[in-house]
Amino acid sequence: MKRLDRYIVGKFLGTFFFSIVLIMSIAIIFDVTEKVDEFFENQAPTKAIIFDYYLNFVPYYMNMFTPLFIFISVIFFTSKLAGNSEIIAMMASGVSYHRLMWPYLFCATLLFGMSFALTGYIIPPASKAMLTFQDQYIMRFTRDNAHNVQIEVAPGTILNIENFHKQTNSGYRASLDYFDGKRLECRITAERVQYDSAYNWRLFNYVRRDFNDMYETLDRGTTLDTIIPIVPEELFYTAEYAKMMTNPELEAYIEKQRERKVGNLMAFEIEWWKRWASPIGAFIMTLLGVTLSSKKSRGGMGKNLGIGITLIALYILFSTVSDTFAVTGIMSPFMSVWLPNFVFLGLGVILYFRVSR
Repeated sequence: MKRLDRYIVGKFLGTFFFSIVLIMSIAIIFDVTEKVDEFFENQAPTKAIIFDYYLNFVPYYMNMFTPLFIFISVIFFTSKLAGNSEIIAMMASGVSYHRLMWPYLFCATLLFGMSFALTGYIIPPASKAMLTFQDQYIMRFTRDNAHNVQIEVAPGTILNIENFHKQTNSGYRASLDYFDGKRLECRITAERVQYDSAYNWRLFNYVRRDFNDMYETLDRGTTLDTIIPIVPEELFYTAEYAKMMTNPELEAYIEKQRERKVGNLMAFEIEWWKRWASPIGAFIMTLLGVTLSSKKSRGGMGKNLGIGITLIALYILFSTVSDTFAVTGIMSPFMSVWLPNFVFLGLGVILYFRVSR
């Protein structure tokens, strides 16, 4: 790495981390002001507030704002370089525009790796602690009862439970349907079902019907132990749980639910693709920032920051709105999440070749 590279890398990373620390300090102050009443009303312990909530609050929101502050940081210090005619001096010494991009891409790669590690492996357990705290002391989002559960627990095996209680691990008015293709081979109904352990479930007051062409075999009993490959926690998963899973856990969960023919996986698929699209934003925001601010202009840094803030606002708005494309069925989760990246990458490439000439 040459002296010029070290100079630009130092400016890039120094500006980025300074702005992140500044905005996170302000965000924590505003969040404490907003939630202090809930903390006192629900008697949240000070230790839990600091270590379970705010210690996990910082990496979660820092990663969320990373593309924004990469963009602002690049525009801020590159506009300053251009305003001081430092970029002109670099070009005059024989450094090409393409060579000038190397330290920027190096920093973008470092921030991509940091964001990917945070998103996929560090933030999920931190989010679990933070969301558990919120559920207990701020706003409850978990449920104690599941109603009208219908899920394919294994190929051709459908579990139906009218009402399931989380605290007792028991449900009422349950049925198990075993299919061979489209033909129903067996159906077991029970007044009550109780989870034991290791996929072992106990059925109470059951009725079993086996169907063989035109004949039916009926069996009744008080209790019946059977293996159902599902645990009670899976009946209560909501969109919030997607944030608590690491990349391998989230991928395994989506695959498992697809095998079970579960239809409501939209929130989990959107979260999965966001974990790849968001870190890639480091390269896109760096490219846009450099191309917008590397040319000296009469408006100076103020003009470049104004254009940059407008573009990043459009990017955030586009990213938020595009999620609804998947929810409404207009696009797949992949396309809805990646569409803003594709659009702004195209804009960045056009600006890059235009400025480099």
